[in-house]
Amino acid sequence: MAQAHGGYYVPAETRWPIVGSLALTMMVIGGVNWLHEHEIGKLVLLGGLLLLLAMVFGWFGNVIRESQAGLNNEQMDRSYRWGMAWFIVSEVFFFAAFFGALFFARQFSVPWLGGEGDVMKSLSHSFLWPNFEATWPLINPPKAEGFDVPTGIVPAWGVPALNTAILLTSGVTITIAHWGLLKNKRPQLILGLAATVALGVLFLYFQVEEYAHAMGDLNLTLASGIYGSTFYMLTGFHGAHVTLGTIMLFVILLRSIKGHFTPEHHFGFEAVAWYWHFVDVVWLGLFVFVYWL
Repeated sequence: MAQAHGGYYVPAETRWPIVGSLALTMMVIGGVNWLHEHEIGKLVLLGGLLLLLAMVFGWFGNVIRESQAGLNNEQMDRSYRWGMAWFIVSEVFFFAAFFGALFFARQFSVPWLGGEGDVMKSLSHSFLWPNFEATWPLINPPKAEGFDVPTGIVPAWGVPALNTAILLTSGVTITIAHWGLLKNKRPQLILGLAATVALGVLFLYFQVEEYAHAMGDLNLTLASGIYGSTFYMLTGFHGAHVTLGTIMLFVILLRSIKGHFTPEHHFGFEAVAWYWHFVDVVWLGLFVFVYWL
């Protein structure tokens, strides 16, 4: 167990970091082999995922017990806040890379292939794909072996608009829960968190329905050119973040039911709330730039 000595914090020795590193390595190796259609890839990926879950539950369980034992002093609280803040900053850059790829494809690559720009770009258009039409969404690019020809795009004013309303509402419900915590109104805290968890699950349900429609009815896959790849990379990683956020909210809900948080000490709740608001903001960018424009 970690100890608090005076004004500073001494963490306990733990094997969880090396367990987490091993789990992530297994997931990467398994994922790559799965993409290359090696049967062992699925097993390695699943093993890495299970090991990662064991690490998360074990390590977070230690942190929760330390918090409940009163070992997290002001210095440790600041460390947690800075750690979560920098984690969210890293997530901002993570999504910025994919938004940047989408922007580059739409504003530069596709127009260049259509003949815009200097003489060399025009020549590449003339010799490579003279009949290429530089339009976005690009659902009819030059064909290649293994290319899935989509029959349409995912409209913005359907499931995506509904999911936008769901996530914006969840931002309200988690704020209501936070107010309840600050005012020491535990029923308001619990109901607000339960509503946020339910909205997160509902969002994921509709995203699965959307993917089934896109792949089954529109033939839109990762092999459908730059539009398909950017669509699934951005929305897929966001869906993974919503899944993680919903799990974290559920854990915080269980902790709230057990009475773990007080108006003075509740950074575990705040950290998850920060993360959830970040997920909301990213989705607004996705709705505008992936679905709408």
